Amino acid sequence: MALKTIRLQLRFLLPLVATLIGASYLAVPLMDQVTLRWFSRDLNSRGQLVANAMSDSVADALAAGRMQRLRDLLERTAQDERLFALALCGPDGRLLAATERYPAQLDCTQALEISQRATPQLALAGGGVHVGMQEIFGQAPTPAPAPPARGGPVTQVDGADALPPGSALPDPAPPPADAAAAAAPAEMPQMLMGRLVLLHDMSFIDRRSQDTRRYLIGLITVLGLVIAVITVVVAQLSWRGWVNGVRAIMRGEGLLKPLLPAPELAPFAHDLRERLRELEDEYRRALGPDLAWDADRLRALLRSQLSGDQVIVVSNREPYIHEKGSDGQVIVKRPASGLVTAVEPVMRACSGTWIAHGSGSADREVVDRADRVRVPPGEDAYWLRRIWLTAEEEAGYYYGFANEGMWPLCHVAHVRPVFRESDWAAYREVNQRFADAVVAEARSEDPVVLVQDYHFALLPAMVREKLPKATILTFWHIPWPNPESFGICPWRREILTGMLGSTILGFHTRFHCKNFIETVDRFLEARIEHEHSTIAYRRKETYVESYPISIEWPGEAEVATWAPVDECRRRVIERLKLPADACIALGIDRFDYTKGILERLNAVERLLEKWPEWVGRFVFVQVAAPTRSALDEYRSFQDRVQRVTERINRRFGRHDYQPVHLLATHHEHDAVMELCRAANICVVTSLHDGMNLVCKEFVAARDDLQGVLVLSRFAGAARELSEALIVNPYHVEETADALQRAATMPAAEQRERMASLRSTVHEFNVFRWAGRMLSDAGRWRLRERVEARVRRHAA
Repeated sequence: MALKTIRLQLRFLLPLVATLIGASYLAVPLMDQVTLRWFSRDLNSRGQLVANAMSDSVADALAAGRMQRLRDLLERTAQDERLFALALCGPDGRLLAATERYPAQLDCTQALEISQRATPQLALAGGGVHVGMQEIFGQAPTPAPAPPARGGPVTQVDGADALPPGSALPDPAPPPADAAAAAAPAEMPQMLMGRLVLLHDMSFIDRRSQDTRRYLIGLITVLGLVIAVITVVVAQLSWRGWVNGVRAIMRGEGLLKPLLPAPELAPFAHDLRERLRELEDEYRRALGPDLAWDADRLRALLRSQLSGDQVIVVSNREPYIHEKGSDGQVIVKRPASGLVTAVEPVMRACSGTWIAHGSGSADREVVDRADRVRVPPGEDAYWLRRIWLTAEEEAGYYYGFANEGMWPLCHVAHVRPVFRESDWAAYREVNQRFADAVVAEARSEDPVVLVQDYHFALLPAMVREKLPKATILTFWHIPWPNPESFGICPWRREILTGMLGSTILGFHTRFHCKNFIETVDRFLEARIEHEHSTIAYRRKETYVESYPISIEWPGEAEVATWAPVDECRRRVIERLKLPADACIALGIDRFDYTKGILERLNAVERLLEKWPEWVGRFVFVQVAAPTRSALDEYRSFQDRVQRVTERINRRFGRHDYQPVHLLATHHEHDAVMELCRAANICVVTSLHDGMNLVCKEFVAARDDLQGVLVLSRFAGAARELSEALIVNPYHVEETADALQRAATMPAAEQRERMASLRSTVHEFNVFRWAGRMLSDAGRWRLRERVEARVRRHAA
């Protein structure tokens, strides 16, 4: 870094030093000439002063003919350190007197000729001298005046005129009018007495010139150093500003807003903005409805966006469970889980490793030494790595903190969350074990890690600590509450910190994203950019975005295996002993209090009350896969559902008719599809749900364009499937009316609504969901790699 900084500084300093050297080379001779001219004028002025000062003394000495006195006067004057010698030339050009050091070869004519040059210099053996000549003027001698006329006899006394004793002074005659003028003394005439030759010592000028040259060079050096320091500082600040500006542009700042950290980057931002728009258009075309999203297209996106990058999925629920049958044979089951329904097709498309809790009774029997097994059976598309948990760990981590604490906390289902210190410790410990498994499975320092759901809120930060270059995508499959509700959690800061270890954090809806950002703003000191949906925390940015999850759209091969709708209907009627003309309403859920099973049972009861003609014909089939039966709240809820079901059947049932059929067993995918194709109505009345994929599976199964979807407004899918009959499950009358409308809806209206619903689900399938997330991850990884190169170059 220091070497590159020196190189950067030398780019500015070398031209500056060269410029200063050139300036000095040109300035010193010029300054010498200017200094010489200044000293020449100064010497001429000094010579004039010396001549003026000596003129009277020289004139007196010449008038008296005292030449020795004149030479002494010249010697005394020549003692000035700046004078080399003096001489006096007569008006006729003869040398009258000279000091001892006056050169003998210099006569008055030569001195006069040299002094009139532009550079009056004379080279002598001891050095150069400056020759100057100044004229000396004096007063001309005048005759003695005649004695004035007297009025009486005059006698001589000691050679002076005197009056005789007793004589009176005569009265003076009145002066003439111009007497004052006549009485004024007349100016004495001036005449050229000689020329004073002054030889100034040039060594003094040389010394002064050298001093001036040194001062000039010193001044230029000091100025150069000051300018160099200022230049280096300004260059360094400018470079940092430019780098920060480029980084800001890469983060998106200045692309949507006109303000930039460095205004000079505006043209660059403009060009980049235009390029991004072109790329965005290409991206939208790539994600648009022109081409259907499927496994092949997702693989192509992975090759282009994440070429060669490893994909690791982390979830609590495993996609395939190995159980022992009654005959001792190992049976492979696919659990009833929206997460598995959505993510498993993605893993089959992109391969990689899925890390999950091994909960099946035969799971240990089929894994290798590294606790891994290839799945799906017969396809071997990816690895399943199983993590083993003790009963105590599962009770604290899964049943305790995750499902007694986080699940009711995030769902507005009016069940109080329970938080225990022991559950929190188990939750931390299990998250760390899964994070260690991710690190162990990673083949590089920057894998793509897909963390699924609320069971692993701490895992992103744990993985980030060991794999700082990893791209971590966390998808939160359940709702996110508002900050006030989330504040109930005693470990809210730890959970938020763990989640912000993610590179991308996905939710089902923008509303859930907004709740999460507001929660972070409430409880953490983080920099939030609402415009770009990014959170900067501990020098790491997290992009928060909505990715509505979906299902895998059935392919032609799968559809070919389906029985016709009439055949499915006949099988279901025979198996459940339903009336031949039954109007079948279907509910498919886990046995969970957030799914609104009680609310839909109450709506069915109200429907039979308001429209008794449906008694004997309307049948509600509820598939409720048992889940979390170890928790008291779930056992109590299952009991309540059983009691309500029995009450409705006693009230409206007959020996050959039951209005409600509760199927509290696990159903495989084929059995679920058969029920969906046989039903007239699908009822989804979630009290609070992230998305709910049952409604989308029902739509995908209805290739006959018949059937009606009754959908809760509190399910995330309601924002996409607007052609469904949207209801408030808490409003029993509204839900009962929707059931009546669905049961009597004309076939043409059903066809129109179902065609629109199928188009939506087909376009926004699970591969598009995964494609959006992985494409964003690819762009994020590319941006980080470019920033890393910029940092290395800047260092």
